[in-house]
Amino acid sequence: MLAKIIAAFRPDPTALRTRFLQRFAGKTIIVHAGLSIGWVGELNKEAGGGSHFRIDARNAPGRKPTPIEWVVHHHILPHKLPLPLLVKVNGGQLLIRHLTRNHAPVHPSEIYWMLGEFPDRAHLVLSAGGKGFAVTRGIPVSDNAVDFDAAFSEPD
Repeated sequence: MLAKIIAAFRPDPTALRTRFLQRFAGKTIIVHAGLSIGWVGELNKEAGGGSHFRIDARNAPGRKPTPIEWVVHHHILPHKLPLPLLVKVNGGQLLIRHLTRNHAPVHPSEIYWMLGEFPDRAHLVLSAGGKGFAVTRGIPVSDNAVDFDAAFSEPD
């Protein structure tokens, strides 16, 4: 009986994951701990830059987290990647790459090329499984070089 009462107040992980994947399918999210006004201004100047959903990870979720709060705080942040992060929701997968180089955020114009390098050059891939996500490590955290020619290479 007590277990049923506690379960009524505890969020259902499968439902949160399903709601998150439905809401953000095909979208990109920038997880950050504060961005400068100048950086956001540059992001908004980029083609499609204003369409990235941004979430400030400094805001802790409440007792009943929203699906995005649950994913960010329970499945992304525990991996301790440098912030900000670029998250591409692709089917049942979250392709994650940090947006820092030399301890500072990269220029927002690089996001386009980083998206073009997914899924091969992700730091972390979270795949829907069980009551949460299965984790696959990708490129080393120290590697955040962008191949600017890769997205524009002409087929032979």
